Amino acid sequence: MKPVITAFEASPDGGQGLARDMRVRWALEEVGQSYDVRLLSFAAMKAPAHLRLHPFGQIPTYEEGDLQLFESGAIVLHIAQKHRGLLPTEENARARAIAWMFAALNSVEPPIFDHDIAMIIDQDKSWHHDRMVVVEGRIRDRLRVLSHHLGDADWLDGGFSAADLLMVTVLRMLHGTGLLDEFPFVARYVARGEARPAYLRAFDAQRAVFLASQRQK
Repeated sequence: MKPVITAFEASPDGGQGLARDMRVRWALEEVGQSYDVRLLSFAAMKAPAHLRLHPFGQIPTYEEGDLQLFESGAIVLHIAQKHRGLLPTEENARARAIAWMFAALNSVEPPIFDHDIAMIIDQDKSWHHDRMVVVEGRIRDRLRVLSHHLGDADWLDGGFSAADLLMVTVLRMLHGTGLLDEFPFVARYVARGEARPAYLRAFDAQRAVFLASQRQK
């Protein structure tokens, strides 16, 4: 039975592959697992049927047989544990990869998400400039650590893993801000992730949904 994931019917990311279903699509493409997608409107995301899958009324969700999951990180971890290729087989390396998965979502993503919110919602506030200085400082702190850790290595810890998949999708949210350009090791790391064939397949699949929603307008 193919897993079923949920995604935006009309993604607010403008077809740029920034919505969190992209992480799940990419993971499934990396392991060669076919899947189906159920598209949801914003209203359907808050309807009882979807809330039974995701109590916070968001996407993505993942259904496979009698298993139902929410939260993109948990879904990617499940895929990585179920299939070969996204986690090392050696015990310590596997544990380190999982630690970096948590780091991507818990240490790196929060200030980047704060930056997005400040840009979208708070631009007209009198304190917007001061807020951006603080948020961008926090992001630079994270990027500085990542740059030092990566150096000229291709990936976070040995070969490509689910940790890199999550980290790259988080860092992609900085495109257009100029912040990645300040850290060439990190910028090249993101570009390597975006060049992977599985990433490109996932990106094209998500973008096709957005383009279809635009044609229907």
